[in-house]
Amino acid sequence: MNEMREFADLFDDVLKDKEINKYTYVLVKSEKQELNVENGEFKLLRTVFDYYTSLTVFEDNKMGSASGNDLSKEALIKLADDGKDSAQSSPEDPCHDIAPDQGKEVFRQGTYEPDMDKFLNRIQECLDAIKKEYPKVLVMAAVGSYDRSHWISRNSNGTEFEDYSGHYNFYFEISAGEDGVNSGIGFAGVTMDNLDKPFMELGNLRQSLEDISNSIHTKSLEGKFEGTVILTPGAASQFLSMLISNYMSDHVVINGTSLWLDKVGEQVASDKLTISKKPFDDRIVNGERGTQDGFRAEDVTLIEKGVLKTHSLSLYAANKTGRPVVKNTGWSLVVEPGEKELAEIIKSVDKGLILGSYSGGEPGANGEFSGVAKNSFLIENGEVKYAVSETMVNGNLGEIVKNIRDISKELVCDGGSVVPYIAVDGVVISGK
Repeated sequence: MNEMREFADLFDDVLKDKEINKYTYVLVKSEKQELNVENGEFKLLRTVFDYYTSLTVFEDNKMGSASGNDLSKEALIKLADDGKDSAQSSPEDPCHDIAPDQGKEVFRQGTYEPDMDKFLNRIQECLDAIKKEYPKVLVMAAVGSYDRSHWISRNSNGTEFEDYSGHYNFYFEISAGEDGVNSGIGFAGVTMDNLDKPFMELGNLRQSLEDISNSIHTKSLEGKFEGTVILTPGAASQFLSMLISNYMSDHVVINGTSLWLDKVGEQVASDKLTISKKPFDDRIVNGERGTQDGFRAEDVTLIEKGVLKTHSLSLYAANKTGRPVVKNTGWSLVVEPGEKELAEIIKSVDKGLILGSYSGGEPGANGEFSGVAKNSFLIENGEVKYAVSETMVNGNLGEIVKNIRDISKELVCDGGSVVPYIAVDGVVISGK
């Protein structure tokens, strides 16, 4: 009998003894094997084992939660007591609930037995390629890890999910220098469930190296203009995350502040845009299998050809508003590609930016955003001119998704998302 199932059966007995009749919990055992690299040299290899427990208790329309990192009987008893106390001290709200019985299912994802020798060789291969192909780049730090987990989730309605998953991660922090001048710092990473390909072919690692190499000598823009911004996949993910939060998420729908509150079924964006959350997509590594509400996770399309298909609501928000629940509480962002190559899109831009990343505060309720363009390049007359510094971008989330000029054929798949380049018009770009 497996260890985690024994712990789960023990916890069921504890909850019964404590007369906790409505609950959901997850018990997790994880293992991390980690390699660290500093300035091109391997510095550390360590293995870390961990346990995690989380319990949510429902009692008289009240909800409380507790968590810990110990699966002993004494710790599980304390967890049950803490969860019950938390529920009893919480305000009543009849909208708190858990999913109905989803049955029993076992999931298996990725590679449960790692090949650490091959992993080490792939890391060294990547570092050697960087040194040879990008001599101006310094790998300040790199981390490779293999992460394995086994978890069980149960609730009082009879649902039981069990998951075995294992995957590799590789991440680096880089800078570049020439003639005593240094760039800023860049970051890139990828998650994978196999070691079939060199890391340089995965995610946006190569593009990140090229961008940092071209960012040593920056220039400040003068003045202000309205132009086209080509969002890199990383920046596109940032903006789409803000869009979902501002227009589709629990709090804005419950509060009634979403500008798309009554727009389901209507055109809210360019017909070029289709965005989904797809934990079961083959390109997504370690996708969500059971939601925080206790549903079996499902792929969901949020916007299809510009039409808003649904808000992204938890069970609580659905009960609160009378709107449909979305059985997906993870990320796993997938954006459908367009018909043009990135080079062709760049040639079509009179004046604008390639935006590497965005640094700014949360947008206002009306979708207005303002922040600093990071790792970005000026485009003039269809050509990339130079890396920019001290540059601001301003606009409105709802408007830029209406003003999508093009979406690239190219997709960046980093294991957690699948996103193209997205060119949007109507963004105010400001220099000194």
